[in-house]
Amino acid sequence: MKLSANEEYGVRCLVRLAYATEAGSGLTIPEISQAEGVSPAYAAKILRVLRKGGFVKAARGKDGGYKLARPAGTIVIGHVLDALGGRLFESDFCDSHTGQASICTRSVDCSVRSLWRAVQVAVDQVVGKATLRDLLQNEREMNSWVRTIPGPSALRVM
Repeated sequence: MKLSANEEYGVRCLVRLAYATEAGSGLTIPEISQAEGVSPAYAAKILRVLRKGGFVKAARGKDGGYKLARPAGTIVIGHVLDALGGRLFESDFCDSHTGQASICTRSVDCSVRSLWRAVQVAVDQVVGKATLRDLLQNEREMNSWVRTIPGPSALRVM
């Protein structure tokens, strides 16, 4: 399992916009593109998804550009990831991974499904509590924040 490029760059673009919004300015697509090392077309695609999700707003004109649509502390990273690509494990996952059969051979009693469900719960615990404001911390501070999340001890070993 891994995050998609959309999810990674989408969160990075939001962090960049959060800093700019705090400074009272917006950023243009070329500025975001250059700062994050992605093509202008790809930055535009990500920003379109983030705008549709209600995370950013765009303004035209001399003082235009993209800004956060609401305060960074109210933007939950789990919601952002859902808008950018979805969850790691959805309840209908097994229906679309049946192999050559019409029904998965393990659909009645599946230990693998239990594992993926547990992984999703652990991920939800972290990204459901993290806000964009939290991501404005430095890495050491963020590591300390992650250690405060209750759950499996593996989450705390970062």
